[in-house]
Amino acid sequence: MMTTSPADDPKTLVSTDWLAAHLKDPDLRIFDASWYMPDTGRDAKAEYAAGHIPGARFFDIDEISDNRSELPHMAPPVEKFMSRMRAMGVGDGHQVVVYDGTGLFSAARVWWLFRLMGQTNIAVLDGGLPKWVADGHKVTSAAPTIRDRHMTVKMEAHRLRDVTDVARAAKLGDHSIIDARAPERFRGDAPEPREGMRSGHIPGSLNVFYKDLLTADGTMKAPTALRTVFTDAGINLTKPAITTCGSGVTAAIVSLALERIGKTDHALYDGSWSEWGMYADLPIATGA
Repeated sequence: MMTTSPADDPKTLVSTDWLAAHLKDPDLRIFDASWYMPDTGRDAKAEYAAGHIPGARFFDIDEISDNRSELPHMAPPVEKFMSRMRAMGVGDGHQVVVYDGTGLFSAARVWWLFRLMGQTNIAVLDGGLPKWVADGHKVTSAAPTIRDRHMTVKMEAHRLRDVTDVARAAKLGDHSIIDARAPERFRGDAPEPREGMRSGHIPGSLNVFYKDLLTADGTMKAPTALRTVFTDAGINLTKPAITTCGSGVTAAIVSLALERIGKTDHALYDGSWSEWGMYADLPIATGA
């Protein structure tokens, strides 16, 4: 017998059982938002074509972005987001579920992007495609049927921070700046994967490695455990939060975790270290 979890929340995170139970809902729309670092050698589009959750469309994080920016996959203009959603038949009244091929990685970025665009009926599939397959659910190579649908978008600018905002927050100390990168990158002990980047972190920021928010099977920890991860890292949860990472992808996992513990005053630094680490006039810190 299929059971959905009491932790299922169509605005943040849903289980594979929840998705399986709702798979034939007429207003459900599913996105495969798989994205991989270049060094993994994985081709997200090819993997989607070979097998995806029935009905899923492919969400191209690099293409549905601001191509005027030199920084990777920055949030797109409202008009571009609306046109891409319409072309994929996703619009008003739809419940969206987004997943990725890692488990819980790039899907959170699309969850944050939808929230930025004023859309609340979106959830990440907990454990992603690996858990969907492990739980015995089917995949298909068939393309979904797409019907045009209008989406009403209202950008919520308070969910986004730029380099000026973050520099001010770092100086004043009035925000908790949370860096999702691996500890060795945060400390500056490991080189950055992108050429020309300095090593280290934003002064005053604290490190919560995104993998510490997840369990061994790629699902997100329960809210009580998430809260413990944040407090053990020294995060002051009474301050508004700014999440950051290498290029704005794993920062969204931290944003999702904050939302899961009921903290709503958080924003994402879209440029992240791809921007901060590139400019010699911005201060950096190293060490723990």
